[in-house]
Amino acid sequence: MRVARPVLLNAEQRQALEQRARARSLPARLVERSRIVLLAADGNQDLEIAAALKITPKKAARWRARFLRAGLAALEKDAPRPGRTPSITANLVQQVIRKTTQEKPLNATHWSTRTMAAAAGISQTSIRRIWRAHGLKPHLVESFKISNDPEFVEKLESIVGLPLKRGRGATMTHDYKRNGTTTLFAALNTLDGKVISLCQQRHRHTVWLRFLQLIDDATPPDKQLHLIADNYATHKHPRVQRWLPRHSRFHIHFTPTSSSWLNMVERFWGRRRSHLRNRASILAADRPSQICWSLLGSAQDRMPLSNAW
Repeated sequence: MRVARPVLLNAEQRQALEQRARARSLPARLVERSRIVLLAADGNQDLEIAAALKITPKKAARWRARFLRAGLAALEKDAPRPGRTPSITANLVQQVIRKTTQEKPLNATHWSTRTMAAAAGISQTSIRRIWRAHGLKPHLVESFKISNDPEFVEKLESIVGLPLKRGRGATMTHDYKRNGTTTLFAALNTLDGKVISLCQQRHRHTVWLRFLQLIDDATPPDKQLHLIADNYATHKHPRVQRWLPRHSRFHIHFTPTSSSWLNMVERFWGRRRSHLRNRASILAADRPSQICWSLLGSAQDRMPLSNAW
């Protein structure tokens, strides 16, 4: 006769199991499993436990083994089951994905659930489920603007190749409103999300130089600064060109024409604008800069500041 592995309980485990075994509000299966373990701890074999609780010896052996392997937590839930066999094979799913992404139906520009269901021989609901699981939306078309900048590849590599741990993105955005125009200069640190910002009424090279000096003062002097900036004439003014060699730690990377999407700070401020657009529109017509400072999270402080988000 095979002897089952002994179950040894400490005082805490025995107390918890006895409370569960006597409980009337717990699920019946948890109460039963607790009684199995208590009987096993008293030295009973699986056949004896099965006879006492009117269960199968296999069930008694199963919960003895699970308790020995994982303790009290193992009694609280069943082991995962494989579930039923899928009616749609993985090969058929791959065929649907391939057809959706690489083929077109006759006399149509894209697949619908109805036409794909007819081609694949499965229901429209199954097609919809496969598309949703793989993020396929053949009825939608996304547009993308290609830059006509002749130096697009070189500028792209210059920006994308920057090490994010040391990089610093810089740009400006215009917040156009019916009640006026203001200019926001912002430098986003791509490592920790800190923003150095400056609001001005105009965008001139003198203001750009003031903003560069603000960045210089707000950052550790031993750091090399890589700024990603819009390809804007103000950023290339002769006075700016003379200022940069005197501050050798500044390295400017200009985005190609029609490629502001390369600059992470553009997406950052786009998200902030979407959060404040409706409420910002009610600001006083003679104070458009309030919109700018609302985007920065400070509508009262009018001085240059550094924000952490």
